[in-house]
Amino acid sequence: MTTSPLSPQVKSRRLAASPDVQLIFWLGGVLMLVACFLPWALLRPNRLASGMYMNLPVVWMVLNALLALAVPVSARFLPRLTPLLSGAALALGFYLLGARMTAAMLDQPEIARASASSGLWVWLLGAGIAVYGASQLALPERFWSWLAWLWLPVLIVLALSGQLADWSVLRELDAQQARFLQEVGQHLKLVLTGLGLAVLIGAPLAVWVSRRPRAAEAVLGFANGIQTIPSLALLGLLIAPLGALANALPFLRQLGVSGIGTAPALTALTLYALLPVLRNGLVALRGVSPGALDAARGMGMTDNQRFWRVQLPLALPVWLSGIRQAAVLLVGVASIAQLIGAGGLGYFIFSGLQTAASDLILLGAIPAALLAIGVDALLRGLEVLLTRQWGRA
Repeated sequence: MTTSPLSPQVKSRRLAASPDVQLIFWLGGVLMLVACFLPWALLRPNRLASGMYMNLPVVWMVLNALLALAVPVSARFLPRLTPLLSGAALALGFYLLGARMTAAMLDQPEIARASASSGLWVWLLGAGIAVYGASQLALPERFWSWLAWLWLPVLIVLALSGQLADWSVLRELDAQQARFLQEVGQHLKLVLTGLGLAVLIGAPLAVWVSRRPRAAEAVLGFANGIQTIPSLALLGLLIAPLGALANALPFLRQLGVSGIGTAPALTALTLYALLPVLRNGLVALRGVSPGALDAARGMGMTDNQRFWRVQLPLALPVWLSGIRQAAVLLVGVASIAQLIGAGGLGYFIFSGLQTAASDLILLGAIPAALLAIGVDALLRGLEVLLTRQWGRA
C-alpha cells in the first residue's frame, strides 16, 4: 500500500503542532503572561537613589495577557499567524518601553531616571523566544515567515522619532555621548586588532601543521590550554612578564608596551582567538576532497597552484566559520579589558558596577551584545555567499 506525499500545508501544520515547537511557543507565552503582572518601570529621583515601581495599566495588562496566550494557541491551530503575533509581541514590548518611560518622566526633573523593570525584560525575553520559534516554522508561504521581523521596523521608527528618549539608558547615552563613541571605537579597535593578529598567526600555522599530525596535536594542545584559563586570570598573568619586558627593552615602552593597558589586552585577545582559527583551519584544509586535489594535479598544477586555486577556496567557507566564532568571542572578552586600563565598552559596565548604577551597566552591555550579533550576522552572511559561489563553481 502506497502513501501520497504530504502537502506543504500539512507539513507545516505537523511541524507547528510538534511537541518541540509547541514547547518553544508555550515557554515564550508563559514568560509574557508572567510579565503582565510584574512592574514595568522604575522611577528614581536620580541615577543612584532608590525609586518607585510602576505596573502596567489594567487595560494593557489584559491586552498583553491575551496576546501572550494567543501566540502558543495560534502555533497549534493557525501556524501562519504565529510569526505575525510573535513579531507584534516583540514590537509591542519596545513600544511600551517608550510609553512607560515617557509616562514615568512626566513632570519630573532632568536628573530623574526612568528604568525598565523586570516585567519589560521578561516580556522581551518571552517575545524573543516566540520570534525564534516562528523562524523555525517551515511555512509554505515565505511572506508569513517574514512577519516575525515586524518588530525591527517598529524599533527603528521608535528610535528615530525619539519615543525612547526618556529611557534612562538613552539619557545616560545623551549625557556621555562623546565618551561612548570613544569607547565603542576602542572596543572595535581591540576586537579587530586581536582578530587580525590571530588570523595572521593562526592561518599560516594552520596551513603548516595541516600536513604534520604531530605538530598539529602540539599546536592545538597549546591553544586548548589557553582557552582553559579564565580571561581575567590571563590578563593578570600577562601583567608581570609584559611589565618586565618593557623595563628591559625601553623601545618597547616607547611603543606603548607595558604591564597594563592595550598591550596585555591585545595579547590575551590574540591568544583566545587562536583556537577557533587554528581548529577550523585544520578541519577545512583536511576536509577538501582528495578527488579535487587529484584532478588539479592531473591538470598539471604545482603544489602552490593547487593550494591557492583549489584547496583554499574550497576550505574558506568552513575556515570563516572559525573566524566568526573568534570574532564573537573577542567582543565579549574585550569588555573585560577595562580592568587593566585598555578601555572599551567595559568602561561603562564596571563604572556601573562600582556605583550600583544599572543604567551605566546597560549602556555598556547592550551595545556589546548588539555588536556581537552584528559581527556574527555579517560573517555568517559572508560564509553563505562564499559557500554558494564555490558551490556553483
